Amino acid sequence: MPSLRQFEYLVTVADTGSFTRAAALLHVTQPALSHQIRALETDVGGRLLDRLPRSVRLTPSGRALLPHARAALADAARARSAARRAVGLEGGELQLATIFSVSLGVLPPVLRAWSDAHPDVQVRLREYRHADELHAAMAAGEADAAIGPVPPRWDGPIRPIGVEEFVVVLPANDPAGPSEELLDLRHLADRRWVHYAPGHGMAELLDHICQTVGFTPQVAVRTEQTATAPVLAAAGLGPTITSANVIPPHLDGLLRWPDPPITRRLVAYARGAPDPLTAAFLDTVAERARVRPSELRAPTAPSRHATIEL
Repeated sequence: MPSLRQFEYLVTVADTGSFTRAAALLHVTQPALSHQIRALETDVGGRLLDRLPRSVRLTPSGRALLPHARAALADAARARSAARRAVGLEGGELQLATIFSVSLGVLPPVLRAWSDAHPDVQVRLREYRHADELHAAMAAGEADAAIGPVPPRWDGPIRPIGVEEFVVVLPANDPAGPSEELLDLRHLADRRWVHYAPGHGMAELLDHICQTVGFTPQVAVRTEQTATAPVLAAAGLGPTITSANVIPPHLDGLLRWPDPPITRRLVAYARGAPDPLTAAFLDTVAERARVRPSELRAPTAPSRHATIEL
């Protein structure tokens, strides 16, 4: 049976790409590290690492085992923290995973309320560009709880927290002008857009929205940062679509609600039966999450198209 120490050794070698660097980080001798890796390979029945002249590379078996090793180490760390919390030895650490739009807009009031109620509990926040990355991280056991879009095929507890809405951002002097009417996205089909970097969840989302109404967006600039897109759009580089949650206060731009409306359900979820601390955090999320900024007014005109539910 592989040990947690062997898993730790495998993960460290894989992350550093070197037995020498891994041994230094783990404070063990290189022969001792090599011995444990060979013992692990014997246990699983095959080579896990290719020893190259200047580096180390995972074999297919190593790549298959690595995520399970990471999950086992994460589960063990959380189990230790939960046990120490239970006997009052420490406040512990809550590991929270989310996507960028949620960490920018939804999470701050939640974390403020949580910190006030649990000042001795540290929060480690893991942020991801794509909901699929968030889901994979949770499935691998890298966090205690997650906040984001509804995860597919999830067996653990899920707590609904609201519906996220998306807005179009334009410069203040845009010909579209301020209006209480919904903005037909097809009117922006000939524009060059502030887009998101490939692999970013918002890039996939923006392409899907535009293609749903009949066009492929031309690109003026791509950004890696969720918070940057509305600022660039307000500066006149092109329209963009973003979550209403990430609009900064006093943005010098024009906000228009799109037609069709664009929404996405947000939830908080955990793996298996959550420990008392994680369960308390899920309660705080359900009570304090503010999914739509109160200062953004709702459109008054009805939509002419069916809502795009992401």
